[in-house]
Order: sequence, then structure tokens, then C-alpha cells
Amino acid sequence: MAGVQTAVALREQGFTGPVTLVGAEPHQPYDRPPLSKAVLLGKAEDSAFDIDFEALDVELRLGVEVTGLRADAREVDTEAGPVPYDVLVLASGAHPVTLPGSEGVPGVHLLRTLDDAARLKPVLEQRHDIVVVGAGWIGAEFATAARQAGCAVTVVEAADRPLAGALPDEVVAPMADWYAESGAELLTGARVAHIAPGEVVLADGRALPAEAVVVGIGARPATDWLDGSGIALGPDGSVTADDRLRTSLPGVYAVGDCASFPSARYGERLLVHHWDNALQGPRTVAAGIMGGPAAPPYDPVPYFWSEQFGRFVQYAGHHAHADAQVWRGGPADAAWSVLWLRAGVPVALLAVGRPRDLAQGRKLIEAGTEVDPERVADPAVPLKAAVR
Repeated sequence: MAGVQTAVALREQGFTGPVTLVGAEPHQPYDRPPLSKAVLLGKAEDSAFDIDFEALDVELRLGVEVTGLRADAREVDTEAGPVPYDVLVLASGAHPVTLPGSEGVPGVHLLRTLDDAARLKPVLEQRHDIVVVGAGWIGAEFATAARQAGCAVTVVEAADRPLAGALPDEVVAPMADWYAESGAELLTGARVAHIAPGEVVLADGRALPAEAVVVGIGARPATDWLDGSGIALGPDGSVTADDRLRTSLPGVYAVGDCASFPSARYGERLLVHHWDNALQGPRTVAAGIMGGPAAPPYDPVPYFWSEQFGRFVQYAGHHAHADAQVWRGGPADAAWSVLWLRAGVPVALLAVGRPRDLAQGRKLIEAGTEVDPERVADPAVPLKAAVR
């Protein structure tokens, strides 16, 4: 998404020079969200972007892995030889974190690429017994698809709740019930000792039958190939871009899952591994390359969504520094939301089946508009009507 949208944004903003898009995968550039939904369930063959790259005059070099960056020569090294650049945009994304000791074990899968989804489709079609390691966003989405396909699913989570670290305890606690409602078994506080063909053995000695294992324990910026390049990386492995998504090297930008950026809105550096960030950031990159009137700093309200267990879950903002949390409805309701405030101003919102709350709350966060917490707490009051 980030690489493709950068090329599109450059053309939309009037760039007429050559644009080359280099990617390690052999497939036509594609969208990732459908991989855990329609593609995985066989409802779509692929999720290729509906973009005419020839008409855009964008050269695609597919199936070509970039192995290094030599800034002094203004070249990137690839398996097919060096590629020169005047301006370089890093959009190398992220790699899923693997479970130690699982590499090479038959039946162990990740879900990040189109090829991953293709390998998992027959697993669902054959209704295998599946163990999912990790009750994060991707684990929940895969478990949802597997249950829809009729598979027996056990989800193993090392923390004591799903989405640990992503949201406060009291917010994610009711989400644990969603697994049982769907017919999936959720085991929390369960660490994997080792994986062998046909089973997952937990640290407490329990052995779980597993014709297939899907690992969803996070992702890390795909920046190993930048070792020795001189580019500045953060402790999380991300390229540390500035508020215009420029890197520490001249003429080099970074966007999407591989890049972190400073947020004045939230007072910290953010690394956002979500689709919307890969959609919005390229416009800032393209504006910087074009060098026209100064574009505003890149400081979005992060946004993502997840479809899991029959629910549409949306989140906007960043709640880490909130000083108040206001519920709209409760987890026993079919739909509910939570708004986080700092000094009376919304900074984040989670909506479960309340898309109108998300749309209105996102605008309030973007504008920095103060609200009345008592009116916010009434789910019958539209958020836009809770403004002080």
C-alpha cells in the first residue's frame, strides 16, 4: 500500500519523471486486509490494486529483493544488480515475528502475504484442527475465518487477556468472551514450550493437537537490509523519519510500516502498523519530493479497523496519555464504544459496532474539540452534540 500510493501520489501531484517500484514479491501489488478475510475463505482469488501502472508510467520490478543501500553512490543493491536513484522512498513494510523453534516445522504458518493466504486456504477447506498462537488483531481475525470455515480452533495467548498491551484491561476483558461465543477456545496465560508436527506443547505440559499452527505474535519493521547504510533506526527497528517523513539520509524518505514519525499531537514518536497510515503518508512524501509550498507536518490521527467474531471494531487516536475514559454503553450491549480524554479533549476512541461514533469522534480528535463527559457517557447523544 505505502509504495503503490507513493507512486500514485507523485503522479497526482504532477511529477513527470521516471518512477520505479521495486518489490520482492512476484505478484502484482495487492491490498493486505482481504488476505485474512475474502482471500483466505476463497471468496476472492487475490486483492490486486485496481491501478493501471502502465497508464501511470510507473515501472514495476517485481520479484526483485533489495539487499542494501549505498547512499554515497545513490544506489540500492538488488539480486538483479544495482538500481540508481535521485530520490528513494523506503516502503519495505514489516515482517511477522516468528515463534522461536517453529521455523521449518511442518504445518506452521504465518499470515502476512498473498502466498501465506494461499497456503492457508486448503487448511481451512479441509477443516483442520488449528492452534493460533497470539490473541492480537491478526489472531482474532484468523480465528474468525477459521471458525466460519468449520475448523476447530484453539487460541493460545501468553498474556492474561487478548490484545494485551494494545488496550486497557477493562476494555479488552469482554472481548475474551467473543472467542467462546464463536466456538473457539481461548487459553490465556499459556506459553508455548515447543511445536512439533501435529501438536503444540505448552509450558505447563499440556499438549494441544494441531494439524496446523498459525503464529500471530506481532510484526517488526523490515529494515534489516539497511544494516551498514548509515540510516538512523530506532530501538524498535523502524526508520526514524522526521515530521515530513524524511530520513537521516539526504534524498531518502520512509513511509508505512517500516517508519516511525514524531507526533506533536501525542507528544511522542509513533510507529503505526496499519493500512490507513500506509494510505495517508505517501501524500506527504510526494509533496516533499515535489518541493512546492511547504506541506503541513505528517501528524495523523491513527486509525484502524478489525472484523472479528461478527463484530466491526474500529479505533482512532492514541490513548496512552489520556486522563479519563468514558464508556458509551457497555460490553453487554450489542454495540458500545469508549472515548479517552485528556483535559476534556478526545484523544482516542474505540467503537464496537458504532461506526457513527467512530466517524464523529475521529473528527473531534482531529480538531482537538473539548467535550462534556456526562453527555459523552449517554450513548443516545451523538458525539458531535457533546461538544462543550
